[in-house]
Amino acid sequence: KSGVLEFAKELSSLGVHILSTGGTAKLLQDAGVPVTEVSDYTGFPEMLDGRVKTLHPKVHGGILGRRDLPEHVATMAEHGIGNIDLVCVNLYPFEATIANPDCSLEDAIENIDIGGPTMVRSAAKNWAHVAIVTDSADYPALAAEMKANDGRLAKATRFELAKKAFTHTAAYDGAISNYLTSLADGVVAGKPERVAFPNRLNAQFIKVQDMRYGENPHQAAAFYRDLDPAAGSIAHYKQLQGKELSYNNIADADAAWEAVKTFEQTACVIVK
Repeated sequence: KSGVLEFAKELSSLGVHILSTGGTAKLLQDAGVPVTEVSDYTGFPEMLDGRVKTLHPKVHGGILGRRDLPEHVATMAEHGIGNIDLVCVNLYPFEATIANPDCSLEDAIENIDIGGPTMVRSAAKNWAHVAIVTDSADYPALAAEMKANDGRLAKATRFELAKKAFTHTAAYDGAISNYLTSLADGVVAGKPERVAFPNRLNAQFIKVQDMRYGENPHQAAAFYRDLDPAAGSIAHYKQLQGKELSYNNIADADAAWEAVKTFEQTACVIVK
Protein backbone atom coordinates (compact mmCIF):
# COMPACT_ATOMS: atom_id res chain seq x y z
CA LYS A 1 0.00 0.00 0.00
CA SER A 2 3.02 2.27 -0.39
CA GLY A 3 1.93 5.77 -1.38
CA VAL A 4 -1.73 4.85 -1.75
CA LEU A 5 -2.92 7.18 1.01
CA GLU A 6 -1.20 10.21 -0.49
CA PHE A 7 -2.51 9.30 -3.95
CA ALA A 8 -6.04 8.84 -2.62
CA LYS A 9 -5.90 12.26 -0.95
CA GLU A 10 -4.87 13.83 -4.26
CA LEU A 11 -7.71 12.05 -6.06
CA SER A 12 -10.22 13.07 -3.41
CA SER A 13 -9.14 16.71 -3.68
CA LEU A 14 -9.99 16.50 -7.39
CA GLY A 15 -13.50 15.30 -6.61
CA VAL A 16 -12.87 11.65 -7.44
CA HIS A 17 -15.28 9.21 -5.76
CA ILE A 18 -13.19 6.36 -4.37
CA LEU A 19 -14.22 2.69 -4.13
CA SER A 20 -12.04 0.30 -2.16
CA THR A 21 -11.97 -3.07 -0.43
CA GLY A 22 -11.50 -3.97 3.25
CA GLY A 23 -7.99 -3.17 4.41
CA THR A 24 -7.36 -0.27 2.05
CA ALA A 25 -10.80 1.20 2.70
CA LYS A 26 -10.11 1.19 6.44
CA LEU A 27 -6.72 2.84 5.89
CA LEU A 28 -8.38 5.63 3.91
CA GLN A 29 -11.28 6.00 6.35
CA ASP A 30 -8.93 6.26 9.31
CA ALA A 31 -7.07 9.04 7.49
CA GLY A 32 -10.29 10.93 6.80
CA VAL A 33 -10.43 10.21 3.05
CA PRO A 34 -14.03 9.70 1.83
CA VAL A 35 -14.37 6.15 0.50
CA THR A 36 -17.13 3.67 -0.34
CA GLU A 37 -16.47 0.02 0.35
CA VAL A 38 -16.93 -2.18 -2.71
CA SER A 39 -19.24 -4.46 -0.73
CA ASP A 40 -21.56 -1.51 -0.03
CA TYR A 41 -21.54 -0.56 -3.72
CA THR A 42 -22.24 -4.06 -5.03
CA GLY A 43 -24.57 -5.18 -2.26
CA PHE A 44 -22.49 -8.32 -1.78
CA PRO A 45 -20.10 -8.83 1.14
CA GLU A 46 -16.52 -10.00 0.79
CA MET A 47 -16.72 -13.77 1.08
CA LEU A 48 -14.81 -17.05 1.06
CA ASP A 49 -12.01 -15.69 3.27
CA GLY A 50 -11.51 -12.71 0.97
CA ARG A 51 -11.24 -14.77 -2.21
CA VAL A 52 -14.26 -12.96 -3.65
CA LYS A 53 -14.23 -9.19 -3.26
CA THR A 54 -14.42 -7.43 -6.62
CA LEU A 55 -15.65 -10.19 -8.95
CA HIS A 56 -19.01 -8.56 -9.61
CA PRO A 57 -20.79 -7.06 -12.68
CA LYS A 58 -21.11 -3.67 -10.99
CA VAL A 59 -17.32 -3.56 -10.74
CA HIS A 60 -16.28 -5.09 -14.04
CA GLY A 61 -19.19 -3.59 -15.94
CA GLY A 62 -18.09 -0.17 -14.74
CA ILE A 63 -14.55 -0.88 -15.91
CA LEU A 64 -15.25 -2.65 -19.22
CA GLY A 65 -18.23 -0.64 -20.44
CA ARG A 66 -17.48 1.46 -23.51
CA ARG A 67 -18.57 5.04 -23.03
CA ASP A 68 -18.77 5.56 -26.81
CA LEU A 69 -21.35 2.80 -27.46
CA PRO A 70 -24.96 3.81 -26.69
CA GLU A 71 -25.98 0.18 -26.06
CA HIS A 72 -23.25 -0.17 -23.41
CA VAL A 73 -24.29 3.09 -21.77
CA ALA A 74 -27.96 2.02 -21.78
CA THR A 75 -27.20 -1.42 -20.32
CA MET A 76 -25.09 0.08 -17.56
CA ALA A 77 -27.84 2.56 -16.69
CA GLU A 78 -30.45 -0.22 -16.68
CA HIS A 79 -28.47 -2.23 -14.14
CA GLY A 80 -27.26 0.65 -12.00
CA ILE A 81 -23.63 0.31 -13.07
CA GLY A 82 -21.57 3.47 -12.76
CA ASN A 83 -18.42 4.29 -14.72
CA ILE A 84 -15.13 3.36 -13.07
CA ASP A 85 -12.58 5.55 -14.82
CA LEU A 86 -9.40 4.76 -12.89
CA VAL A 87 -8.29 1.46 -11.39
CA CYS A 88 -5.40 1.26 -8.93
CA VAL A 89 -4.26 -2.25 -8.01
CA ASN A 90 -1.44 -3.74 -5.93
CA LEU A 91 -1.32 -7.50 -6.42
CA TYR A 92 -0.77 -10.03 -3.65
CA PRO A 93 2.99 -10.45 -3.02
CA PHE A 94 3.32 -13.88 -4.63
CA GLU A 95 7.02 -13.62 -5.51
CA ALA A 96 7.95 -12.34 -2.05
CA THR A 97 6.00 -15.23 -0.53
CA ILE A 98 7.71 -17.98 -2.51
CA ALA A 99 11.13 -16.37 -1.98
CA ASN A 100 10.93 -17.79 1.52
CA PRO A 101 12.46 -21.30 1.33
CA ASP A 102 10.05 -22.40 4.07
CA CYS A 103 7.00 -21.36 2.04
CA SER A 104 4.35 -24.07 1.97
CA LEU A 105 2.28 -24.85 -1.10
CA GLU A 106 -0.82 -23.63 0.75
CA ASP A 107 0.81 -20.26 1.52
CA ALA A 108 1.85 -19.89 -2.11
CA ILE A 109 -1.62 -20.72 -3.40
CA GLU A 110 -3.30 -18.27 -1.01
CA ASN A 111 -1.02 -15.52 -2.32
CA ILE A 112 -2.14 -16.00 -5.92
CA ASP A 113 -4.23 -12.91 -6.61
CA ILE A 114 -7.38 -13.47 -8.68
CA GLY A 115 -9.52 -10.36 -8.41
CA GLY A 116 -6.56 -7.98 -8.77
CA PRO A 117 -5.24 -9.26 -12.12
CA THR A 118 -8.82 -9.53 -13.39
CA MET A 119 -9.40 -5.83 -12.72
CA VAL A 120 -6.01 -4.94 -14.16
CA ARG A 121 -6.74 -6.76 -17.41
CA SER A 122 -10.26 -5.35 -17.64
CA ALA A 123 -9.03 -1.79 -17.21
CA ALA A 124 -6.08 -2.26 -19.55
CA LYS A 125 -8.35 -3.72 -22.25
CA ASN A 126 -10.59 -0.65 -21.99
CA TRP A 127 -7.66 1.79 -21.86
CA ALA A 128 -9.41 4.16 -24.28
CA HIS A 129 -11.77 5.04 -21.43
CA VAL A 130 -10.07 3.78 -18.26
CA ALA A 131 -6.67 4.37 -16.64
CA ILE A 132 -4.99 1.42 -14.93
CA VAL A 133 -2.27 2.05 -12.32
CA THR A 134 -0.11 -0.88 -11.20
CA ASP A 135 3.06 0.90 -10.05
CA SER A 136 3.09 3.13 -6.96
CA ALA A 137 6.05 5.01 -8.45
CA ASP A 138 3.60 6.46 -11.01
CA TYR A 139 1.29 8.04 -8.40
CA PRO A 140 2.96 11.49 -8.18
CA ALA A 141 3.20 12.02 -11.95
CA LEU A 142 -0.38 10.88 -12.54
CA ALA A 143 -1.70 13.10 -9.77
CA ALA A 144 0.18 16.05 -11.25
CA GLU A 145 -1.20 15.36 -14.74
CA MET A 146 -4.74 15.10 -13.42
CA LYS A 147 -4.36 18.37 -11.51
CA ALA A 148 -3.18 20.11 -14.66
CA ASN A 149 -5.96 18.68 -16.85
CA ASP A 150 -9.18 19.04 -14.88
CA GLY A 151 -8.92 15.57 -13.36
CA ARG A 152 -8.20 13.78 -16.63
CA LEU A 153 -5.36 11.71 -18.02
CA ALA A 154 -4.31 11.98 -21.66
CA LYS A 155 -5.10 9.11 -24.01
CA ALA A 156 -1.37 8.58 -24.58
CA THR A 157 -0.86 8.25 -20.82
CA ARG A 158 -3.65 5.70 -20.54
CA PHE A 159 -2.15 3.66 -23.37
CA GLU A 160 1.28 3.62 -21.70
CA LEU A 161 -0.35 2.55 -18.44
CA ALA A 162 -2.18 -0.27 -20.26
CA LYS A 163 1.04 -1.57 -21.79
CA LYS A 164 2.69 -1.49 -18.39
CA ALA A 165 -0.30 -3.27 -16.84
CA PHE A 166 -0.30 -6.19 -19.28
CA THR A 167 3.46 -6.53 -18.81
CA HIS A 168 2.86 -6.59 -15.06
CA THR A 169 0.22 -9.32 -15.17
CA ALA A 170 2.31 -11.35 -17.63
CA ALA A 171 5.24 -11.26 -15.20
CA TYR A 172 2.94 -12.14 -12.30
CA ASP A 173 1.46 -15.15 -14.10
CA GLY A 174 4.94 -16.13 -15.26
CA ALA A 175 6.14 -16.23 -11.66
CA ILE A 176 3.21 -18.44 -10.68
CA SER A 177 3.88 -20.77 -13.61
CA ASN A 178 7.60 -20.93 -12.80
CA TYR A 179 6.88 -21.82 -9.19
CA LEU A 180 4.26 -24.49 -9.86
CA THR A 181 6.24 -26.17 -12.65
CA SER A 182 9.30 -26.26 -10.39
CA LEU A 183 7.56 -28.43 -7.80
CA ALA A 184 8.69 -32.03 -7.87
CA ASP A 185 5.32 -33.17 -6.52
CA GLY A 186 2.82 -30.39 -5.99
CA VAL A 187 0.17 -32.61 -4.43
CA VAL A 188 2.30 -33.36 -1.38
CA ALA A 189 1.21 -31.43 1.70
CA GLY A 190 3.63 -29.06 3.37
CA LYS A 191 6.72 -27.88 1.50
CA PRO A 192 7.10 -29.72 -1.82
CA GLU A 193 10.59 -30.09 -3.24
CA ARG A 194 11.57 -27.62 -5.95
CA VAL A 195 13.57 -28.82 -8.95
CA ALA A 196 16.46 -26.70 -10.23
CA PHE A 197 15.45 -26.86 -13.89
CA PRO A 198 11.69 -27.02 -14.52
CA ASN A 199 10.24 -28.15 -17.85
CA ARG A 200 8.98 -24.63 -18.60
CA LEU A 201 10.50 -21.29 -17.66
CA ASN A 202 9.03 -17.82 -18.15
CA ALA A 203 11.20 -14.70 -18.17
CA GLN A 204 10.82 -10.99 -18.92
CA PHE A 205 13.49 -8.50 -19.91
CA ILE A 206 13.79 -4.71 -19.99
CA LYS A 207 15.68 -2.96 -22.76
CA VAL A 208 18.68 -1.04 -21.46
CA GLN A 209 19.84 0.44 -24.76
CA ASP A 210 20.25 -0.09 -28.48
CA MET A 211 23.69 -1.32 -29.54
CA ARG A 212 25.86 0.29 -32.20
CA TYR A 213 25.72 -3.08 -33.95
CA GLY A 214 25.61 -6.80 -33.15
CA GLU A 215 28.44 -9.31 -33.29
CA ASN A 216 29.16 -8.02 -36.79
CA PRO A 217 28.70 -4.48 -38.19
CA HIS A 218 25.82 -5.50 -40.48
CA GLN A 219 23.75 -6.90 -37.58
CA ALA A 220 21.32 -4.91 -35.41
CA ALA A 221 21.30 -5.53 -31.65
CA ALA A 222 19.97 -4.27 -28.33
CA PHE A 223 20.95 -4.92 -24.71
CA TYR A 224 18.27 -6.25 -22.35
CA ARG A 225 18.41 -7.02 -18.63
CA ASP A 226 16.12 -9.14 -16.50
CA LEU A 227 13.72 -7.59 -14.00
CA ASP A 228 16.01 -8.04 -11.01
CA PRO A 229 19.64 -8.19 -12.20
CA ALA A 230 22.28 -9.48 -9.79
CA ALA A 231 24.17 -6.91 -7.76
CA GLY A 232 27.38 -5.85 -9.49
CA SER A 233 26.37 -7.26 -12.85
CA ILE A 234 26.91 -5.36 -16.08
CA ALA A 235 23.22 -4.45 -16.14
CA HIS A 236 24.03 -1.86 -13.45
CA TYR A 237 27.02 -0.34 -15.28
CA LYS A 238 27.03 3.26 -16.48
CA GLN A 239 29.03 4.26 -19.55
CA LEU A 240 31.17 7.29 -18.69
CA GLN A 241 32.60 8.11 -22.11
CA GLY A 242 33.20 6.82 -25.61
CA LYS A 243 30.98 5.95 -28.54
CA GLU A 244 27.84 3.85 -28.43
CA LEU A 245 28.54 0.27 -27.35
CA SER A 246 28.33 -2.76 -29.60
CA TYR A 247 27.32 -6.30 -28.69
CA ASN A 248 31.01 -7.25 -28.53
CA ASN A 249 31.71 -4.47 -26.01
CA ILE A 250 28.97 -5.78 -23.75
CA ALA A 251 30.16 -9.38 -24.12
CA ASP A 252 33.77 -8.41 -23.34
CA ALA A 253 32.78 -6.32 -20.32
CA ASP A 254 30.67 -9.17 -18.99
CA ALA A 255 33.53 -11.63 -19.50
CA ALA A 256 35.86 -9.31 -17.58
CA TRP A 257 33.40 -9.04 -14.71
CA GLU A 258 32.79 -12.80 -14.56
CA ALA A 259 36.55 -13.39 -14.48
CA VAL A 260 37.49 -10.81 -11.86
CA LYS A 261 34.77 -11.78 -9.42
CA THR A 262 36.25 -15.29 -9.13
CA PHE A 263 39.23 -13.85 -7.22
CA GLU A 264 39.05 -13.53 -3.44
CA GLN A 265 41.85 -10.93 -3.35
CA THR A 266 42.08 -7.62 -5.19
CA ALA A 267 42.54 -8.35 -8.89
CA CYS A 268 42.39 -6.74 -12.31
CA VAL A 269 41.23 -8.30 -15.58
CA ILE A 270 41.99 -6.71 -18.94
CA VAL A 271 40.06 -7.85 -22.02
CA LYS A 272 41.22 -6.82 -25.48
